[in-house]
Amino acid sequence: MARIEVEGYGTYEVEDGTRLVRALEDHGVDMLHRCGGYARCTTCRVTFTAGEPDAMTVAERDKLLERDLLGRVRLSCQIVCDHDMALRPAMPLGSSDFTEPGPTPEATITPEPEWTTRPAP
Repeated sequence: MARIEVEGYGTYEVEDGTRLVRALEDHGVDMLHRCGGYARCTTCRVTFTAGEPDAMTVAERDKLLERDLLGRVRLSCQIVCDHDMALRPAMPLGSSDFTEPGPTPEATITPEPEWTTRPAP
C-alpha cells in the first residue's frame, strides 16, 4: 500500500499499482483530466512536496517539455502509486471553467508506457 498525502484533502492508503489520477479522483480530490489520461492535455498536473517518483513515462516527459513545464509539475495520469507521496493538485476542476473533469482514465497508464528517469532538478 502507498500512502498519498494530498494538500487540502487528507491522506489516503492506495493499492500499489493504482494510477495516481484515479487514486486522487477515487478519494474525492477535485482533479481535471480533460484528455482522459493520455498525456495530451496536462490538466491533471500535480506538484510534489515529498516522494516525487524518479520514474517518468516518455509521453509525460515529451508533453511537459512541449509545454515548458518539465521540472515544475508532473502529470498524475502518468504516475503509478508504488510508494508514499505528498502532493497538491495544480489545476483543480473548481478553479476551471469546466463543469466535468473529463473522461474517466483507464485503470492502467495510457498510452502504453515507455519509462525513463525524470531529469534532476
